[in-house]
Amino acid sequence: MIRVNDFMRYTGPKNRLARREGADLGLKTPGSKTHSTLLRRLNIVPGQHGTSRRRKTTDYGIQLRAKQKLKRIFGLSEKQLAIYYAKSIKAKGNTIELLIQKLENRLDNIIFRLGFSPTRAAARQLVNHGNVMVNDKKMTIPSYQGKVGDIISLSETAIKIPYIASFLEKKDLILPSWLNRQANSGKIISKINLDEFKEDVQLQLVVEFYSR
Repeated sequence: MIRVNDFMRYTGPKNRLARREGADLGLKTPGSKTHSTLLRRLNIVPGQHGTSRRRKTTDYGIQLRAKQKLKRIFGLSEKQLAIYYAKSIKAKGNTIELLIQKLENRLDNIIFRLGFSPTRAAARQLVNHGNVMVNDKKMTIPSYQGKVGDIISLSETAIKIPYIASFLEKKDLILPSWLNRQANSGKIISKINLDEFKEDVQLQLVVEFYSR
């Protein structure tokens, strides 16, 4: 049975999600007040009993937390992540690698990885507002799957947004090897290497969750 919530993306306090997972999920702009608050309270589970002893976690619970963490890092709904997994397991190749490729190839994630925005949520907003182009054509679909050779760029309007301009000026950005960037445009130059996925998620547990 498919529930309405399966299609909905969480819109509540993002710090609550990170505290639930006990990890910084990259949902807040580094250096901001809310990010600093998160780091101070990261080990406090949300809810009135947050400081009390946690219950023993079952194998299912551990797998669930891994799945939830992956979903929240990329800002997906339950249904979206389930669809990505279903497509990955049906295709030929390593299921985990294929899943990560699909997630990393999302346009909103590419904008984030290129350093054009502080968070994936901010990148998604840029795409939704028509401020991102793929191969010189406006693209308003955050889930668009980037392909090798695609050139992703920001509109003139986006470049003038103060916080975007400040990010474009940063010189210490470390790009993944599958992306190249020049000024306000970037290019997908190769397929994603699974070894470069540095998010703190035990991906095998995600597979085990969906394999139940």
